[in-house]
Amino acid sequence: MNHLSVLFLACILAGFALMKVATVGFLSSLSSFIVIVGALVVIVFALAIIYLGLKSLTKM
Repeated sequence: MNHLSVLFLACILAGFALMKVATVGFLSSLSSFIVIVGALVVIVFALAIIYLGLKSLTKM
């Protein structure tokens, strides 16, 4: 199994965790920023996994 794609999958899960994190105290002002960063992480690494998949399909 390609270890890079497993790492990208872990990054996607970390992005989902960022979107669900409860921000309290001084981090409450950064709540929307943290959600946006989490969403961008999910999008970027999902596209990277799709790219790796298409690259391996066309390499046959």
